[in-house]
Formats: sequence, structure tokens, C-alpha cells
Amino acid sequence: MVLPEFITQGVLCLLYLMTGHWFMSLLCVPYLYYNVTLYMRKRHLVDVTEIFNLLSWEKKQRLFKLGYLVLLLFISLFWTIYSALEDDEHTF
Repeated sequence: MVLPEFITQGVLCLLYLMTGHWFMSLLCVPYLYYNVTLYMRKRHLVDVTEIFNLLSWEKKQRLFKLGYLVLLLFISLFWTIYSALEDDEHTF
């Protein structure tokens, strides 16, 4: 499940960049950089025999990633609703 997460996040950042959403693209860059460094250092792999020694760190890392993604989701929803309402005002 780790590689699909990395690939999806990279594609999303690339789509933001290609569609001209520079602010959202800049917000995605730190997370993309973190994922790339994890992959390059092969720290994305989890050893099942050592997971309990790293459990508190892994939990903190997952909660931080979840909070970051939820923040990006809310910003995306806000801008989507804002632009839809702005387009709706111009049609009258």
C-alpha cells in the first residue's frame, strides 16, 4: 500500500502543477519530497519483527501524514466551492 500512496501523491502534485494551481502544488512539494527521500533511503519498507520497537514513531508519522492530507483536502474543497460560487455569481 505504500507505493500506490507515493505514486498517487506524485501524480496529484504533477496535476496541480500542470493545471496551474501553483499554491496547491507548493503545498504538496514537502510531502512529495518526504516520500521520495523515504523511498530512496528504503525506509518505506517495514520489518515486521522490528515494528513494535518503532511503534510510537510510526504512529506519530502516520498521524502527521493524515493531518497534512486532511488539511490539503479542506483547502481543495474550499477552493472548489469558492470558484463554483464565484462562477455562479457571474452568470446572473
